[in-house]
Amino acid sequence: MEKSIEASGLTPAAKNYLGKMTSPFIFWWAMLFKLPSAVFWRLKMKSLSPEKCEVTIPYFWRNQNPFKSIYFAALAGAAELSTGALCQLAIAGKGQFSMLVVDFKAEYHKKANQKITFTCDQGAELFKLIHGMNPGETGQLVMVSTGKSPSGEIVAKFYVTWSFKRKV
Repeated sequence: MEKSIEASGLTPAAKNYLGKMTSPFIFWWAMLFKLPSAVFWRLKMKSLSPEKCEVTIPYFWRNQNPFKSIYFAALAGAAELSTGALCQLAIAGKGQFSMLVVDFKAEYHKKANQKITFTCDQGAELFKLIHGMNPGETGQLVMVSTGKSPSGEIVAKFYVTWSFKRKV
């Protein structure tokens, strides 16, 4: 039986990152300085673990488009954060890495006119990729973030391709 990521333990840096990202106050301050649009759009970190990340975005006037739904860029920001937070958790304490979004695709299925939760559950796959990288190597992973309404209907899917390079 394989050990889960949780059971195998996180690095101290990853535990520190996890604590910061799941603290509403610290998350808000971090986003204010690092990603101010997340504060403007009121993105919230619903959950973060080595297995998955969930980010919510409310429907309100700051992220509304003229068609009375959430603006596509705000949805994309929430989706990207759900993948990027997992990436940051995976590389924390594992040496020097660079990471960059190299491709981005979106599918819109329903009108986003209520709170949407974006979930990326590819933590195990991501941690395996990062763990297997040697200094100087690069790797890519297409991470899928699915946005659902409170009733569970899929509103949008985003495909974010992250590129990683482990520095020497």
